[in-house]
Amino acid sequence: MLVCSCNFITDKEIRDTITEMLDEDCWQLIVPAKVYHAMEKRGRCCGCFPNVVDIIVSTTEAYHAARKADDEKVVDFMQRLKQFQQEQKTEIIERRNRMANRA
Repeated sequence: MLVCSCNFITDKEIRDTITEMLDEDCWQLIVPAKVYHAMEKRGRCCGCFPNVVDIIVSTTEAYHAARKADDEKVVDFMQRLKQFQQEQKTEIIERRNRMANRA
């Protein structure tokens, strides 16, 4: 399936690139720009990036499932992301409160 019509990139090419990246370092953070850089391409309109993110997530999950990693070592990415966002919101609120108290 064609994912990026600007660069004529298929989902198979993206999955293969992600798998190669995971083979190098299975715990690295992979984002669309990093995938495109590995393929020696660049995002043009970047309309495909949400689909590339979905492919990154599904490919990474399948990669780790195939490795049969210990469940204790596997991190629930979405849970960690939600926790990070909540921490950031809390920090912003605290910073605003400190600024308001100074005035």
